[in-house]
Amino acid sequence: MRVTDGAITNRVLANLQGNLTRVGNLQEQLSSGKQISRPSDSPTGTVSALQLRGESRAVQQFSRNASDGLGWLGVIDSALEGAGNQTMRVRELVLQGMSAGTSSTGDAREAIAVEVDNLRKSLIGLANTKYLDRPIFGGTTTGERAFDANGQYTGDDGAVMRTVGDASKVRVDASGTDIFGANGSPTQLFSVLESISANLRAGSTGALTSDLQNLDVTIGTIKTNRADVGARTNRIETSRTAADDRLLNVKSQLSEIEDIDLPNTIMQMQLQQTAYQAALQATAKVIQPSLMDFLR
Repeated sequence: MRVTDGAITNRVLANLQGNLTRVGNLQEQLSSGKQISRPSDSPTGTVSALQLRGESRAVQQFSRNASDGLGWLGVIDSALEGAGNQTMRVRELVLQGMSAGTSSTGDAREAIAVEVDNLRKSLIGLANTKYLDRPIFGGTTTGERAFDANGQYTGDDGAVMRTVGDASKVRVDASGTDIFGANGSPTQLFSVLESISANLRAGSTGALTSDLQNLDVTIGTIKTNRADVGARTNRIETSRTAADDRLLNVKSQLSEIEDIDLPNTIMQMQLQQTAYQAALQATAKVIQPSLMDFLR
């Protein structure tokens, strides 16, 4: 088989181009910090990286949902704390009015009734507490309030849910009717407060006894719901911690697939550059002057 100078030249140039391509690939890896720049670099690694990125986005959404849920429950807890303190104050006023009985002056009973009226307005305000411009006790209502000025429930029976993990949903709102009582119920807080105010002005001790029993039911309900809010808060915090831990693990796995081993890549780059320089020197020796150079 006859080997011509042209064949030798083409083969040498192809080898040099291959060396130069490898140098270019290593330079790209060093500049980007990634060993996968395109799917052809590693088809299996690309598939794994895409799966991990999808999981990372899902876990990040779980964490955001958990943070939003904690915001809801934190506002609810504060509102229930205020409601609990104010209903206890109403209870004290009822006992004060019952102790005074009919022997107290009308002005004294009126003063207690006025304070109860103010507490009722304040409690209606707490029942209309908002988070991100949504009433926390109104279900999924699109309205601005859960209770009107008369203390009647205007929300709906929907529940605001947040997905905080795989197949894990937690309710982040609270039912206004479960806490403050349904419209028309004898234990509906605002109706009870209205009755207390009227009976204080009338000096009706027997009616106040019934009002106190109804008020105690609401106080117990508020305490129970606040404990439930605390339990849901703990559940969401646990889910958010698990999501954050999983996100760190996913990022670590993704780094192992995509990121370069910097010391090893630098060493490979130096070796490849040395090989390229050696190939250039060998080429200069292999391709000797042709007959045309001697005829000049």
